[in-house]
Amino acid sequence: MTHITTTARGTRAMAALRLMLCSLLGIVLFFVPVELNGKSTILLDHAASAISTGARPAAIAFVCLLMAYGAFAPFVQGTWRKTATNAVFSVLRVLGLALALLYLAGIGPAAIFAPDMLPFLFDKLVLSVGLIVPIGALALAFLVGYGLLEFTGVLVQPIMRPIWRTPGWSAIDAVASFVGSYSLALLITDRVFREGKYTVREAAIIATGFSTVSATFMIIVAKTLGLMHVWNFYFWSTLAVTFIVSAITARIWPIAGLAHEGDRDQPLPAGRGRLSVAVETGLDQAASAKRLPALLSESFLDGMRMAALILPSIMAVGLIGLLAAKYTPIFDILGLALYPFAWIAQVGEPMQAARALASGLAEMFLPAILLKEAAPQLKFLAAVVSVSQVLFLSASIPCMLATSIPLGFRNLLVIWYIRVALSILVAAPIVWIGTAMGWLG
Repeated sequence: MTHITTTARGTRAMAALRLMLCSLLGIVLFFVPVELNGKSTILLDHAASAISTGARPAAIAFVCLLMAYGAFAPFVQGTWRKTATNAVFSVLRVLGLALALLYLAGIGPAAIFAPDMLPFLFDKLVLSVGLIVPIGALALAFLVGYGLLEFTGVLVQPIMRPIWRTPGWSAIDAVASFVGSYSLALLITDRVFREGKYTVREAAIIATGFSTVSATFMIIVAKTLGLMHVWNFYFWSTLAVTFIVSAITARIWPIAGLAHEGDRDQPLPAGRGRLSVAVETGLDQAASAKRLPALLSESFLDGMRMAALILPSIMAVGLIGLLAAKYTPIFDILGLALYPFAWIAQVGEPMQAARALASGLAEMFLPAILLKEAAPQLKFLAAVVSVSQVLFLSASIPCMLATSIPLGFRNLLVIWYIRVALSILVAAPIVWIGTAMGWLG
């Protein structure tokens, strides 16, 4: 009995050590700025920058291989046939790969070789995303693989139902959706929904309210807009805006009108305190987690798969969006619907802001591209809104349409508009505070 107890204690102590050390390492990698060679940013950014500058040919080859996989995998696996949306985006990914190869070969019309077209898309976005997402996936393994996510999820359970109208235990799903891959998060939400653990309304709230781009993608947005010096202010502001907007959209049409057969909460075990349950849940995850090499390998492969699907979409949809912004009035027309909210926000020139934020419907990076020379306040607003909008045509909307959650294309467009409008209004006071504190110029 003594031997068993001692062994159990040793196992629990090892789990506690893994929980604390791995979580701390994940926090340091994602949130602690470090100054190297006169540049202050988080370690993930330093790593990606070092590779892209010190081993550029290898980085380009790696990114092109990822794009080739993303372009051809749907046709090899047959997934392009599933829906019309899948077919359209499968073709667009092939176009994205072709555009990347044309750019590298220097072949094509002068219009697409303008500095703010293919050169910007490939050098500033595709190359960065292709490196940061797999590297960030490695760091994410420490942040979410050893119990921190479960520990946090149990602690915030009491606020989920009253604020976001979802089951208390969905806190883990919500947090995972925000810090991890939205495609993976949507798969998790879809699986739980099909198991009957979410109602239609609850699944829709989580899918459209929390399944946004990961922290690694936020780094790309911040880099593009020159906001890495206020990374922590930007990250936590975006987290707050996303969750506040999600709490509002959960209570209004069209989400509020979706089917909901009753609350599906799971209470705490009788006689147990929340903190002790949170600690035990975190320790259980740390104890049952895979060995570090296996977890890192799995996470890295997930990051590469995600990057492979996104990179060619960025090239194709990004170029189409940039050409549309430069040569057509489409975003001016869409921007008219957002103009009143941009005017109320009083952050930069309202029509410029509305037009750029409207472009986020096509691709969440487009506002960052269109506003890279704007005032710091408008850059910050765009950086926050482009993430908190959650929905965009180049990736997240097709992913949602591929799930079992009954959210039609029209409803997703309506939710996108509502989220962008609310995000502008909620983010504006944060921009004013940042300006007053001297953080935003």
